[in-house]
Amino acid sequence: MSLKKRLSSKEFVVLAEMHTPKGVNISELVNNARRIKGRIDAVVIPDMDNGVMRMSALAGGVLMHQQGIEAVINVYCRDRNRMAIQGDILAAHVLGIQNLIVVKGEEIANCDHKDAKVVDDLNEIQILEVVNGLQNGTDMAGFDLTGAPEFTLGCTLGKFADQASLEKEIQAAKQKVDAGARFIITPPIFDIDYFLSAADKIKALNVPVIASVFLIKSVGIARYMAVTEPESRIGEDLIKRIRKSRDRENECLKIAGESMKALKGQVDGVLAVTLGWEHRLPTILDYAQL
Repeated sequence: MSLKKRLSSKEFVVLAEMHTPKGVNISELVNNARRIKGRIDAVVIPDMDNGVMRMSALAGGVLMHQQGIEAVINVYCRDRNRMAIQGDILAAHVLGIQNLIVVKGEEIANCDHKDAKVVDDLNEIQILEVVNGLQNGTDMAGFDLTGAPEFTLGCTLGKFADQASLEKEIQAAKQKVDAGARFIITPPIFDIDYFLSAADKIKALNVPVIASVFLIKSVGIARYMAVTEPESRIGEDLIKRIRKSRDRENECLKIAGESMKALKGQVDGVLAVTLGWEHRLPTILDYAQL
C-alpha cells in the first residue's frame, strides 16, 4: 500500500530518514535502505540537511525507487530560484517520486559552504502553492504544462517550548495546510507526555500527524541539547538513564525505539531520525516492535 493510501486510510505509517552521501559512493545508503525494506513505509531524503553539501535529494529519492522503496524528498528554496524548483519538482514526478515535504532550509551561516549565495526566491507557503499549481497543469508564470504531476504534499511543524510558541507554530502550520499540505511532520519528540498534551491542538489541523523521533547518541549530545535547545524538553531523568547504563549506545537505541512504540496509536505515524546511524535502524525498529 502506498504512503498516500496509508495516510488516507488512517493506517499507522513508519518513516525513516536517510542522508545522501557527500560524494558518489552510494553503497552505504543503498545497503542501509535494504536492511529496513519491508519494515518501513517510506524513506525520507533530506536535501543538504544541516547545511552540508551532499548529493541531491532528487538522486537519493531515485535510488530508493530503484530499490523498490517509496521515497519522500525534502523541497526548499534556499539554493534554487522558482524556475529551478519547478523543474526539479517535474523531474521528481517523472522519476517516480510521489511524495514531497516542503521545509525551511538551514541558514547559510550554519553551512559548510558559508560563501554560497542565498536564493530564497519562495517561502514554504509559496512552494506549496507552486506545487499545487503544477498539479493543476500550469506553471508559476501561468503557462500550461504538457502533462501535470501528482504528489502527496507534507510540511513541518516548528519547534515549540510552551503554549504560546505552540499556538504560533500551529497558526503557521495551518497556513501551510491551507496552501496544500496533506500531512505534518513534528519536531523531534523527547517528552512524550508533554507532546501528547499538545497533540489535540495539532490534530485539529485535520491532516495526519507524523511524530519525529530523534536518536540521541550519547550523554554529551543529550546534555548539549538540553542546554542549547530548551524546547526539546530533554529531562534529567533521560540523561541519567543513558549515563548509568552499562551499554550506553544500546540504551540510546532502546530509548528511541520505546518512544516510537509509545507514539503508536497516539499519532498517525513516526519518523526515525538517526543522523549517520542509519545502520542501527533495524535495532531501533526491533525495540519499537515495528
